Formats: sequence, structure tokens, C-alpha cells
Amino acid sequence: MHHHAYLWAGPKDRFDQEALRRPPHPDPPPAESKPEVILRYREVATEFSKSELPPIETAYWLVKPRSLVRGTWPDPDAAAAWLGDRLTEYAPRFASPAQRAAGRPAALVASARERLATGGDVSLGFYLERPAYLSLALVTCSPNRTSPGLPCPFDA
Repeated sequence: MHHHAYLWAGPKDRFDQEALRRPPHPDPPPAESKPEVILRYREVATEFSKSELPPIETAYWLVKPRSLVRGTWPDPDAAAAWLGDRLTEYAPRFASPAQRAAGRPAALVASARERLATGGDVSLGFYLERPAYLSLALVTCSPNRTSPGLPCPFDA
């Protein structure tokens, strides 16, 4: 078992494009569907696995380009430390004063460490100034507990 780190920061309106954050349905729409439905399905089917946008379901980071992996660790402590470093880096930009509170990052890191140690995933999101959005994820791999059929990005 190991853990992959992912980070996305960008415009909130881009993050809100939920169709590109969901995997395509396994069955395409029927041929008699409206043309816009068929075109939208094709767009999502083509773009989902290539898009840098955070997936709605954390495990689906594993099907994204391997270039998006920010780090990989067999040890949950090291993965949680990466998370702590990112929280410290971005905390001054958090839109919510509660998210910037002094003890908040340490509590999130401790929770992440515990979750990773049991094979779970961690996904955190924060509104930043401008408006922008930050998505941080640590995904347990080989196999992933919620989606064991998803491949490791480094096995492909």
C-alpha cells in the first residue's frame, strides 16, 4: 500500500464544472438522444481522464494523468507531512478565518495520518481569495479501498 498526493488550485468557476469532474457513465446515451446530450457525453468521456480538475470521487484521481501526482509515499506519516506543508503554504490565502486558525492544520494532518494508516483516502477543499479554490487529496493505492479496480498511475 502507498499514497499519492494531488493538488489543484484554480478559479472557483472552473472547479464548478462538475460534469468534467465526474467519470462518464459506462453506457453511452442511446443513438436517438438529443444531439447535445450525445456531444456532452463524448466531451466528458474524452476529457475526464485527461482533465486536471479534481474528481468528485477522490479515488478517481488514480485515472488522471500521472503527471498530476505531486508525491508518493509508502508511509502515511510522510504523506500527512506533505499535506501539512501544503496547508501551511496556502493558509494565508484561505478565505475563511476559521480555516486559518492556529491549530486547524495540525488537527487536519493528524486526522489525515489516521485515515491513511487504515487505508482510507483524504480529500480537503478550501475557498481561497479571489475567488479561487484549493483541492488537496491523498489517495491510497494498491488497491484503493473504495475503488479497488482502479489502476495505480505508476503501474500503467
